[in-house]
Amino acid sequence: MAFRTPPFPVPSSGGLPAQGVRRRALLGLAPALGLLSAVPARARAAGMSDASPAPLGRPLVLSGPPATVSYPLVHMADSGALADLAPETRFQLWQNPDQLRAWAVRDGADFMAMPSNVAANLYNQGVPLSLLNVSTWGMLWLVTRDESRRTLADFRGQEIAMPFRADMPDILFGLLATRLGLDPKRDFSLRYVPTPFDAIQLLLTRRADHALLPEPAVSMVLRKSESFPVSVVAPTLYRGVDLSQAWGDILGREPRIPQAGIAAVGPLRTDARLVDRVRWAHADSLAWCLAHPRECGELVARHIPMLTPEAVADSIAQARERVVDAREARPELDYFFNCLLDGQPALVGGRLPDDGFYA
Repeated sequence: MAFRTPPFPVPSSGGLPAQGVRRRALLGLAPALGLLSAVPARARAAGMSDASPAPLGRPLVLSGPPATVSYPLVHMADSGALADLAPETRFQLWQNPDQLRAWAVRDGADFMAMPSNVAANLYNQGVPLSLLNVSTWGMLWLVTRDESRRTLADFRGQEIAMPFRADMPDILFGLLATRLGLDPKRDFSLRYVPTPFDAIQLLLTRRADHALLPEPAVSMVLRKSESFPVSVVAPTLYRGVDLSQAWGDILGREPRIPQAGIAAVGPLRTDARLVDRVRWAHADSLAWCLAHPRECGELVARHIPMLTPEAVADSIAQARERVVDAREARPELDYFFNCLLDGQPALVGGRLPDDGFYA
């Protein structure tokens, strides 16, 4: 998948303004949760011993998709976690991978949640970008009307609604199917749709029996299919295959995929103290989201209107969210990228990213 710049302008403003509430330091919850690693020691050391980063004279823009990887970014903006660094912190939603790429190229945001392979592809194409961390280690499920289908092989010969052609859902499905000896194009009928929400509509209106969805779209469609009046028409739906578990089973690895994280984009990526402050605040906010799923659901739904509080809370219960410094995650990232290089090298820009990719 070659890099391309979509022909539409990048918004110069918009998003979520920060409130004047001081952030809460919640890393002490992490060991009890068992889901969040400590913030890298070098980030903590920088925050404690170095002078604070110089305040920006403009808003700080955080950006992400309507998915679990964005929850901490919304909380960072809403809580005022970075209020001493910028007069305003905004969360700006990107709704599809083309929009993500355009904003990354045109400085549409300062820190962006993005799929790890997209980050590598952009970096290898010369976009000024550094990966801070990997925080999402799997959030894709095959949702199905047939409870008996529990493995990828069980879906052979079936039509599957697939959002984001040639991006993360499609990439991982194809990689795992191929490792099983299946041909993704011949052994399945993949019905490509623009977004997960289009796939949800196909499921609810019985125009599709199966769909590959990320969280919280999975939790949304399961709740909608059980709620009146939709439940009168919608089929009963099930979580069929957890792609993270399939990754572990098929490849003989731990059931976790270095799927997405936070990248610094543009000129601010060279400000080490600011980058570490953002890294630290992101870990704090993720800890808060994991510890407060109901409150996080209400917060996220206020600022990403297509999501519901209940679905966000449900998705947190299923989350494989854990902050790992990009350098520490490099062995798993390299394994994933090498898998892609074996089959579709353009997905990561034709080569492994070098040291400069890792913040």
